[in-house]
Amino acid sequence: MKLVAMDCTTYAHDVLPLTAPLWAGERDFERYVAQTEELARSGYGRRHYRTIGLYDGATLLASMKRYERTLHFGGHRLRAVGIGAVFTPQELRGRGYASAMLAMVLDASRAEGYDVAYLFSDIRPQFYAELGFVPLPSRSISLRIDGLATPRIEVQALGESDWGGVRRCFELCERARAWGLVRTPLVWEWLRLRMRQRSAHSVGVQTNLVVRRGRGVVAYVLGVRAPEHDAYVLDEFGFADAEAAALVPALLRSAAGDLRRVTGWLPPEVARDRLPKASVRKRSNALFMATALTRPAERWLSVAATPAPADGVWSTDHI
Repeated sequence: MKLVAMDCTTYAHDVLPLTAPLWAGERDFERYVAQTEELARSGYGRRHYRTIGLYDGATLLASMKRYERTLHFGGHRLRAVGIGAVFTPQELRGRGYASAMLAMVLDASRAEGYDVAYLFSDIRPQFYAELGFVPLPSRSISLRIDGLATPRIEVQALGESDWGGVRRCFELCERARAWGLVRTPLVWEWLRLRMRQRSAHSVGVQTNLVVRRGRGVVAYVLGVRAPEHDAYVLDEFGFADAEAAALVPALLRSAAGDLRRVTGWLPPEVARDRLPKASVRKRSNALFMATALTRPAERWLSVAATPAPADGVWSTDHI
């Protein structure tokens, strides 16, 4: 058995026909393939994203996607490997191939100087726990619209020229956090590409709004309006200062319009403090899990795994 870095053509031929029933969602197969290849050929994809297969000769035994990110923690930077789309063909399951593939990837990542490996588990989190991955807080939130403040504010649809202001708001919020995932320009490009592809939401209309002060963005919200669920599904929000932070509830209310609720992942610290009390429960999917590959990462993991009133990542960080 050996690990093979797969190019777009090989991955599309060997893996995507098998995984489409699981992850294509509402997309037809041609669109599923085209969007996967578009991500791989993006600036982020070319530098920080790989598709990997475990082969026995010409036989595919298991496959996965590998992402590279960076964590900030206590003034330090930790190199992180994200793991996604772990898959074993139906007829080969139960033989330990996915476990062997992940063990080989973790060993290689450790040897290459990476500090952390992480993933979002949709099924069988115990499988990853047996490989050393620790469950981290993974919760969802639901707010009634009538519980949000209603000061009059002027909101506008997020335009292409606003992304620089959005990034500035995000970074200002991140400075006040104990840890988080760093967003480089290439990561922002990746996030925006996935948003245009609508790969993160099977229903709803993308509704991204900003509040400006003068010509600059001082607060923003990203998400989708989903009348099917009578909810605005929040992806993330950010703000430039305390005055702008006070506008977030009204900004969310504007994004929701006539819908009854705001739902989404429980926001990280700093952002969570800007929302009123709400219904919070553990998520049944996309459970955030991580394993430390170095001593500095062990210190981060002990902090990240500690119960807290906020979670560690936005849903936009989901891979």
